[in-house]
Amino acid sequence: MFDLKILFSETGPCNAELHGWRARPQQLAMAEAVERAIAERGVLLAEAGTGTGKTLAYLIPALLSGGKVVISTGTKALQDQLFHRDLPAARRALKSPVSIALLKGRANYVCRHHLERNLTDGRFAHRDDAAWLQKIARFAEITTSGDRAEAEGIPEDATAWHYAVSSRDTCLGGDCAHFKNCFVMQARKAALDAEVVVVNHHLFFADLWLKDEGVAELLPACNTIILDEAHQLAETAAQFFGQTLSTAQLLDLAGDAKRLAAVKAGDFPALRAAAEDFGKAARDLRLVFPQNPLKATFADLARYERWPRALDDLSDKLGELARLLETQAERDADLKNGFERAQAAQALLANWQRDDDPEQPRVRWIETTLSALLLHATPLSVGAQFGAKLAERAQAWILTSATLSVGGDFSHLKTRLGIDDAETLCVDSPFDYPRQGVLYVPQNLPAPNTPAFTEAVVEAALPVLEASRGRAFILFTSLRALDRARGLLEAAFKFRGWDYPLLVQGDAPKNELLTRFQQAGNAVLLGSQSFWEGVDVPGDALSVVVIDKLPFQPPDDPVVAARIAHLEKSGGKPFMDYQLPHAAITLKQGAGRLIRTETDRGVLMICDTRLADKPYGRLLLNALPPMTRTRKLEVVGRFFAAHEAAPVIASAAKQSS
Repeated sequence: MFDLKILFSETGPCNAELHGWRARPQQLAMAEAVERAIAERGVLLAEAGTGTGKTLAYLIPALLSGGKVVISTGTKALQDQLFHRDLPAARRALKSPVSIALLKGRANYVCRHHLERNLTDGRFAHRDDAAWLQKIARFAEITTSGDRAEAEGIPEDATAWHYAVSSRDTCLGGDCAHFKNCFVMQARKAALDAEVVVVNHHLFFADLWLKDEGVAELLPACNTIILDEAHQLAETAAQFFGQTLSTAQLLDLAGDAKRLAAVKAGDFPALRAAAEDFGKAARDLRLVFPQNPLKATFADLARYERWPRALDDLSDKLGELARLLETQAERDADLKNGFERAQAAQALLANWQRDDDPEQPRVRWIETTLSALLLHATPLSVGAQFGAKLAERAQAWILTSATLSVGGDFSHLKTRLGIDDAETLCVDSPFDYPRQGVLYVPQNLPAPNTPAFTEAVVEAALPVLEASRGRAFILFTSLRALDRARGLLEAAFKFRGWDYPLLVQGDAPKNELLTRFQQAGNAVLLGSQSFWEGVDVPGDALSVVVIDKLPFQPPDDPVVAARIAHLEKSGGKPFMDYQLPHAAITLKQGAGRLIRTETDRGVLMICDTRLADKPYGRLLLNALPPMTRTRKLEVVGRFFAAHEAAPVIASAAKQSS
């Protein structure tokens, strides 16, 4: 049996086998807590500051435990990193033969049936889809995994992938001619056989609650469940406890039914006509609402006169399509699948329309994009359901992240996830934040809700960008502010003759933007929600993070507004119990983009004076890393000047020795 103190010591195997590793007492403390939770089959909430090495801190005791382990991460990118980099490193340190497997959702694997069918059909929405699909077909011939992330030279966001993968709705299951050599089923079999399985939160919850066919045996059989980036769990769980039906799904069903009618039921013209009528009804439902995207509660829908009739028409046309598909279902597996999809859509639509259950409060709301309408039913709380899942399983549960608590208090997370009894652990970052970073809150900025606020943020940020010579993230709480800032910064850079590349979220895929940012060395990147977490840019390329506003959730968001109203009705304090803790955790995530290694230095600029002026600002400040704090621009200038002088001083000292 390995002794963790020896494993994580300066003379232990971690130091010997892992390049760049060094002993950290924080890492050992977390590893010991994880080991104890696994042995006792308990629940551990572990917050580990940036630089702790939390991944290795849970991997090594998990690998040593001898039981089956399921590890879930926040994103597929982190999932790949864990499987391809971190797990091999841990196994190397332990010289462990433990078998590992990577499992993703169905849409991440090539579906031989849909690929073959669509290559034959040859009907595509975009001109270049056919060429990309041929490349995907060649990839399918040589790959052993079928994982689209491994398809070199084919963009992961290429629209052609739509024709080469299946979904829960479109998978034929055991009726498929390719079932025996299905990439999805092969991945699931490998997961069932492996001792350590890496999944992501969406797949974890799909298995836990939806009991997707073929995977239901995966989680009940494991001894330990590790949920990394656990601050995301409540929102992800809400998606799976709730329901969503989109007109995009319905149009896919209509299009597939129309194609099937032509290819497999040409002697039954009524099916094609029903599919066309249903597709028109789905499009008409979207046209009830303005073109600009919006969110509206169920109660708000009374303002739209055409809504009731359009919804009834959709329901009628869907019912007729389902009825006709049923008559043809025995002819072909695809027709049978089409009928099952129509039935599932009917059930979702009926559930969304039913009256609410006071015992299981939810909010019904709609969301529109430029081309689609989404009908959502979101539970106001997932605590009871999640807590029940923890209680019913004799397993160890490890929930970890850099941002689980608010100033060491885990109450917010415990309430949202229904965790009554758990061991909690906070291990601080080993970084020297007072030396490595400055927190700058400018003075005399207008209130965040004033029309000129974004202009003031840009004006205040310009001298900081000059001092840092670019090398900055500017993070916004809204896309509207981001778009406004883009125009202002373009004009300002041109006026000043600055050659800092300006990169903007949405102009290219996220990974491409990050690569360009790092390669440029002096770029300024504007981002919104997707850049607040899960982004790792160590080194001098990122030396400033600017945050425009405190990240309070918009109170007019249908789900947020409903949760606030529910808390008020229950006698709670929505601001202190829900809104403020959520903002503190989100703010800490955004701030965490800046200092990623022990040699990083930088300035965190928060342009919301409520941080300094409001009584609750103290709680938010305490949630942030303990950087040197200032409200004076000259302190920022001296910080960067000292950093630039450091290499010169170091070089002179070296010569004199």
